[in-house]
Amino acid sequence: MDPQQWLDNFEAKLADLQRKSADLQENFENSQATATSQDGSVTVTVGPNGGLLNLQLGHRAVELGAARLTAVILQTARTAQKQAAQKVMEAFEPLGEGTEAMRMVSDSIPDDDQSQVDDHDYAEPDPEPEPEPARATPPYASRQMQMPARPARRSPADDDDDDENQPW
Repeated sequence: MDPQQWLDNFEAKLADLQRKSADLQENFENSQATATSQDGSVTVTVGPNGGLLNLQLGHRAVELGAARLTAVILQTARTAQKQAAQKVMEAFEPLGEGTEAMRMVSDSIPDDDQSQVDDHDYAEPDPEPEPEPARATPPYASRQMQMPARPARRSPADDDDDDENQPW
């Protein structure tokens, strides 16, 4: 293969890789997902990393009770996270097809049976203990400034010990 042909092929591959990389970045940024619970009481939106972006509670949410609402929120969040992970995987596919990185991404998406949670696993939480009453602070306390303690000054005798490098 002549050097010019090799260079042309390399530049074409590089241009293709740059295009795929730009597409990946754009598609990754748009890989958020929104899921709504079956009863419509909870809607969750997550980003490409699975982080919570928005949580909306419908009028039915207050009727569910704390334990059931917790279960519905968590299940809906898992559904949205799985959808976002699948979008990320689809965005990564043109660059990572057949690579170890692609396998890692696809392995990180849980199976459907793993994402199902039994609603009976959630018990009503114990009532929160009464908060302790706030202690009154004197009005001048917030204005006082404490100076940090100064480090102890070494004596000249200590300096002599360091010069000998003897552990005793």
